[in-house]
Amino acid sequence: MAGKRKILAVINPISGTSNKEFMPETIARCIDPDKFDVVVRFTQHASHATLLTEEAIKEGFYGVIAVGGDGTINEVAAALRDSSTALGIIPCGSGNGLARHLGIPMNVEKALEIINLDNIESLDYCTANDRPFFCTCGVGFDAHVSQKFAEAKKRGPLSYIQKTLVEYLKYRCKTYSIEMNDRVVTEKAFVIACGNASQYGNNAFITPRASMHDGLIDVTVIHPFTPLDTAVLGVLLFTRHIDQDTNINTFRTSELTIHRPKPDVMHIDGEPIMMDADIHIKCHKAGIKIFLPVGDGDEKKSLLKPIENGFWDFVTTIREELNI
Repeated sequence: MAGKRKILAVINPISGTSNKEFMPETIARCIDPDKFDVVVRFTQHASHATLLTEEAIKEGFYGVIAVGGDGTINEVAAALRDSSTALGIIPCGSGNGLARHLGIPMNVEKALEIINLDNIESLDYCTANDRPFFCTCGVGFDAHVSQKFAEAKKRGPLSYIQKTLVEYLKYRCKTYSIEMNDRVVTEKAFVIACGNASQYGNNAFITPRASMHDGLIDVTVIHPFTPLDTAVLGVLLFTRHIDQDTNINTFRTSELTIHRPKPDVMHIDGEPIMMDADIHIKCHKAGIKIFLPVGDGDEKKSLLKPIENGFWDFVTTIREELNI
């Protein structure tokens, strides 16, 4: 029998809303000691997760488990890309978009069981001006809200919804040029979202057909819309049908460049950063190894799909009746 493999667990103590004090005990109890030897470290500052992961790679660790939200996962995965060390995900954040896309349970103990399965696959990651992302990035209103949310004292879905409603009333759409392999599209847009995975988090599916196996980026462009459209767009976002709305354009490409009038904020895996006026976004096929549930490496098919399809038909009928 082969010797035990070393795994580093990187815990962000301030991600999400739950207390991480007992997380090392939970990890020790759930990870199979016959398979893995686990070292636990807590992050102490921004980018610390990346530094800890880089050290683990140099020391030949088999895997690094990111315990936190999408920001923590991004920091760990940024170091792991194009290496032989695999990423494990224990979702403890506010949105947990990547974990949800990959079918990783929100329950910590069940998520740790996936590590014990030792099922590792190579999936795509993307970069925006060489900054890596693994779930989504974007410009426009979602980036604006991510910046306001980062400044907020309270976290969680209710705080996010509150910020979204307040900022929506004040936001003014901008005009962008999107350059792809075979064309240039100029759009006045509320949001331009680029998805390696399908959702922002909390099952809000902004690029619902995205796959982490195809080497492509799914792009969703939401045009300016009226207040009457707001509720319908919100429903479609959470039922995986936003790409079927008339206010939406969608593209699929291996790389693209977004041109803006000036540098501005964008979000990368939900974290706001200032970025140049021109943003080159590229997909890197099969560039990161991830511990996954056994089965499809992308999001599991919903058991509620027939209901979702029926609801979409209902929404379409209502919009036709209201002429919106």
